[in-house]
Amino acid sequence: MNKKIIYEIKGLYRDDFRVTGFEFGEGEKSVCIVGSSRGNEVQQIYCCSRLIQKMKQLEAEGRILPGHKILIIPSVNPYSVNIQKRFWSTDNTDINRMFPGYNLGETTQRIADGVFREIKDYKYGIQFTSFYMPGDFVPHVRYMDEGYTKREDAEKFGLKYIVERTVRPYDTATLNYNWQVWDTVAFSLYTDTTEHISGTGAGQAVLAVMNFLANNGIIKYDAVGTKKSRTIKDTELVSVRTSESGFYEPIVKAGEEVKTGQALANIIDPYEGYIRETLYAPVEGIVFFQHNAPLTYANTAVIKIIEN
Repeated sequence: MNKKIIYEIKGLYRDDFRVTGFEFGEGEKSVCIVGSSRGNEVQQIYCCSRLIQKMKQLEAEGRILPGHKILIIPSVNPYSVNIQKRFWSTDNTDINRMFPGYNLGETTQRIADGVFREIKDYKYGIQFTSFYMPGDFVPHVRYMDEGYTKREDAEKFGLKYIVERTVRPYDTATLNYNWQVWDTVAFSLYTDTTEHISGTGAGQAVLAVMNFLANNGIIKYDAVGTKKSRTIKDTELVSVRTSESGFYEPIVKAGEEVKTGQALANIIDPYEGYIRETLYAPVEGIVFFQHNAPLTYANTAVIKIIEN
């Protein structure tokens, strides 16, 4: 293992800002795995730490095949992690909306530029990322419907669900999109949670990455063979929206099967404690996403369902 500084900014009043990477194997730049880009993505860092431990073991056992280099970057935003703030501490910008970066721009643009220069030439890119809303997911892999990434590539993770994401204008400044501009086959890997550590979710994420590496001939590992995962377009997910704001009381969990008309969650009046609204399943299917913050606004998509 080679531990190295990917990018560094000298600090005036606190420790220097450093993005640290862990290299395994030698040869062509095969796979880069990036964890947290936001300060609340604790699970994403944890997944990378578990993966680093596994790569150390494989390297020691000679199970990383010759001619392949693997780079793991647990976090590109450690400052925000330290103060538990989702976005950059001074101007509230999102590093994952700054790629490919600009070395004469704002601080987050410079960080994105410094990191991207180091990772843009990898054949495959995997990012542990999070949703823009707080919530729990069924673990899955996503790829954009424009670019070099195909469903057949995503199936190599061995996960049950694959989401094909329709590219939107703001995606053009994300790491995933820009990886593909530079000919990298890129994926977003969603674990079950974000702000809390889930050992089970991290185990599933590490296994998925190991499957992908083995199925691409990068490591020796008894992987789950490529299988017919269910592919869903993000536009096909059925959203359940609130019409009231208040305390959010979930009745079901992500991954549960639900029937049409089944109660999914209650919206509770914060002062008087009565139920302002009960949300019901509009279709039969699997709860794919479940809001997990204690409060919610009106007209918010708090649940997403995969229709059977």
